[in-house]
Amino acid sequence: MSGVLSDIVGVSGKAILHALAAGETDGHRLARLAHPSVRCPHDQLADALESEIGEHHQFLLQELLTLIEGLDHSITHLEHKIEERLQPFEKTLERLEGITGVSRLVLQVLFAEVGTDMSRFPDDAHLASWAGMCPGQHESAGKRLSGRTRKGNRWLRAALIQAAHAAGRTQTYLGEQYRRISKRRGKKRAAVAVGHSILVIYSHMMLTGEHYQEKGVEFFRQRDKQQHERRLIQRLEHMGYQVILQPRPAA
Repeated sequence: MSGVLSDIVGVSGKAILHALAAGETDGHRLARLAHPSVRCPHDQLADALESEIGEHHQFLLQELLTLIEGLDHSITHLEHKIEERLQPFEKTLERLEGITGVSRLVLQVLFAEVGTDMSRFPDDAHLASWAGMCPGQHESAGKRLSGRTRKGNRWLRAALIQAAHAAGRTQTYLGEQYRRISKRRGKKRAAVAVGHSILVIYSHMMLTGEHYQEKGVEFFRQRDKQQHERRLIQRLEHMGYQVILQPRPAA
């Protein structure tokens, strides 16, 4: 079943598991319980569900499904309690949800681990170091030995990495940052770098009360153009020329 369904405890998976626990063994009847959005062909799903299910299997399956339902209930109860505790900060949460890749769950982790009082951290660099979202500084005799990030807060780090990967799938400033770094350094380093940016943005927005300002993909392209211009000017000046930039008149 796990070979044909991406989530065996999703809507389709649970419906099929409950039918199996109730004694249904026909693969085609079980396959009809799948949600229409399931991409797996009916015959392939039916073949995967053909098996011999004994009474002891049904009993164990019922017990496991009961445990899952109990855990789902506890999770839902805790989520409601968290939302209740965060109700006084609802306007702040809505403002922070404007950050690319940041979901309500990520914000709940940020509020729980970092808090709302940013004055505890002297600056963004101290916050990023505490969270483990910046390169390490392991040096000896003036030689840099390792740039591995410190462990930091693992719950916060996991949430920021999740948000960074989500941002990497968007056509935004953070998405472009993720793609540019991943080409040179890999996706893991890109996720840490974008997670660091998200943490800094969160800190700034909490301190100033401002809304998130999306710079867009063009920000990097414009910056690249300016850097290229400066390099060319410096090369010409080193050759003894005085450079005066004058835009070409429009045709």
